[in-house]
Amino acid sequence: MMYPYMTLNDNTEIVHSEMRPDGQVKVYIEKPVFGGFHNATCYLPDYKWEDIVGFSDEEIDNFKRLIQNNAHLIMEFSKEGGFANASNF
Repeated sequence: MMYPYMTLNDNTEIVHSEMRPDGQVKVYIEKPVFGGFHNATCYLPDYKWEDIVGFSDEEIDNFKRLIQNNAHLIMEFSKEGGFANASNF
């Protein structure tokens, strides 16, 4: 299951999985563009990036900083069923 985490001003969506038994959390980034999507995947806590399609190096650098600055929250929310469940919304 994937849980919404953040929507950026350019409609880029950042979602994350529940924590897997091995302690990993998948973070998926997707941005709608004309004719499709740009996307990238990061696995926490290792910060392993893969399947980067369409994003520039500068965009990925910005996403890397964003994910690093929010990893502790994403990891915690992944244990609680996403932000909505963790915050009792």
